[in-house]
Amino acid sequence: MKPLLLHISLVVSCCLAAVSCSKTPDAETIRLYVRASEVYSQGKFSEASEILRRAGSFPPAVMLRAKAEYFSGDLESAEKTCRRAIRLRPTSLDAALYLVRILRGKGDTAGAVKTVEALLADNPQDIRALRLAADIAIEAGRFDDAMLLLDRAAELSIESAMVLLDRARLRWISGRGNDALEDLSRARAMLPWDTPLLKSILNLENIIWEVLQ
Repeated sequence: MKPLLLHISLVVSCCLAAVSCSKTPDAETIRLYVRASEVYSQGKFSEASEILRRAGSFPPAVMLRAKAEYFSGDLESAEKTCRRAIRLRPTSLDAALYLVRILRGKGDTAGAVKTVEALLADNPQDIRALRLAADIAIEAGRFDDAMLLLDRAAELSIESAMVLLDRARLRWISGRGNDALEDLSRARAMLPWDTPLLKSILNLENIIWEVLQ
């Protein structure tokens, strides 16, 4: 994504998040968040964290700071900031996922298990949570549990494949045949087994190839 479009996207995200907050962030907070997001996207995690220290209690900024601290290896600070993000927005799935990763990184397996189990109780169909729980189960040698979790995630991947199929249709209608084929290829790869959806994907692929040739 081009820098200008990235900035626009970030500002829109900030505004949407601010609507759900009790206190609307000021212009300086938004500016700091956008700046930190740009730095974060460049892999400058420590610098992003420092910028976000001045962003107050704006939930997206707190969450981004937790991620920056996590990827910079400062797990102690990352845990504190992540728990703060959860207090600010208890329903944040992203914050809960990162807290599990942070606890695993610190070697707190019991804490990671407890957190991911609570996460799955509220979000049983989240593929990211299922994969994370499976990874933890594998590390503990609970391979049967891990397989069950991954089976559930594989079943849910069909929904993601359908999203790509829908987008491929729109791209094809708008004259973006090559982009449509890319989506269809990704959709096929996501299917865990032979399903009726595969026929729809192959049919659209054949139509596009015939026109493009």
